[in-house]
Amino acid sequence: MSSSPRYRRVLLKVSGEALMGKRDYGLDADTLVRIAGDIAEVAAMGVQVCLVIGGGNIFRGVSGAASGMDRAQADFMGMLATVMNALAMQTALEKRGVPTRVQSAIPMASVCEPYIRRRAERHMEKGRVVIFAAGTGNPFFTTDTAAALRAAETGCDVLLKGTQVDGVYAADPRKQPDARRFETLTYHDMLARDLRVMDASAISLARDNGLPIIVFDIRTPGGFAQVLRGEGRFTTIIESP
Repeated sequence: MSSSPRYRRVLLKVSGEALMGKRDYGLDADTLVRIAGDIAEVAAMGVQVCLVIGGGNIFRGVSGAASGMDRAQADFMGMLATVMNALAMQTALEKRGVPTRVQSAIPMASVCEPYIRRRAERHMEKGRVVIFAAGTGNPFFTTDTAAALRAAETGCDVLLKGTQVDGVYAADPRKQPDARRFETLTYHDMLARDLRVMDASAISLARDNGLPIIVFDIRTPGGFAQVLRGEGRFTTIIESP
């Protein structure tokens, strides 16, 4: 395999749960530092990087709605949780010397920039990592959909989804160890098989914009850089295999 990265500009989607490490809630400092190190490694390769981070380690709008809260209000609370995670990641990256900007879909000028597409692109052109926070700024849309939207808007070559397993399986391999693992899938396969690695809106948005999706294990040290070099284990989702 070539040691050079395959992509010029990428968006990495990281779930809030991935930041918990072995904790039941919140941020695990060691996990945050490790993921920041992986991102710094990719940025040092000359790849332009942007991120969307979920907020499920702090608050999930769907869970709040299930417990009786107004869904829209619960989703806004979840968006604020993503801002907290984004600021934490910004701090971890900048401690490694990686210039980073947080842009929020919900304006909060005291702590971060508003989301402005052309400004985000300019930041990346200058070698800065950009973290998109607060989802799309609208309730009823997940951070997966926000990731697909921002990747399409900013001209990313690929959307990478960092998960807790090394690709897409027919069933949860943590519950079914013999579950089939896929090397390549089409967008149609993902939707038809109801493989819920990302929600249907995100898959459809990626399909409509010809945006490849790569699913890999974010827990593997150096895994982000490996995937961009075409190494390691991952699943690629494209229009046709």
